Amino acid sequence: MARFRVLGPVFALLGTMAPIEAAKAQVMVDVSKITCDQYITQRITHSQTVNVWLSGFYAGRRNNPIVDTQALNRNANRVSRFCESHRDMPLLDAVEAATK
Repeated sequence: MARFRVLGPVFALLGTMAPIEAAKAQVMVDVSKITCDQYITQRITHSQTVNVWLSGFYAGRRNNPIVDTQALNRNANRVSRFCESHRDMPLLDAVEAATK
């Protein structure tokens, strides 16, 4: 029984440290610097994460609080296809060109 009394505080301490470690793993990404190549190869982050961010960014510019998931997927496919042949282009420029 004494063994469990000692381990209880140890587990409690480990539990409080876990969120601190998770916070250290956060990474900041400057989307304006992502190239098409980095987007396609997912060297920066998962393309779906970027797609959702882009959707929200452009929706915010239009003051549109609606998320159209089908349009998000269609636009992501257009951007991916466009980026295949424009690998050095900044992603935000590719989005503008591919979704006109």
